Amino acid sequence: MTPTPPPDEVYRGVTRVFAGVITGFGIAIIIVTLAHGGQGSAAGIWIGLIFTGLGLGRLYLSLRGGRQ
Repeated sequence: MTPTPPPDEVYRGVTRVFAGVITGFGIAIIIVTLAHGGQGSAAGIWIGLIFTGLGLGRLYLSLRGGRQ
């Protein structure tokens, strides 16, 4: 039987998973917007870029913060 990981390791893992999900949503929003004929200035592109940036930024901070 494996021991239960400490709560902060579980938190870091869940944070990384959610960051990946948010990034995936952002990419999906961009793809759907482009598939429906959205131009470069469409609101869906900007929202997708924001989600992607937030997800990647959170993932970066999560990975960088684990090396203390």
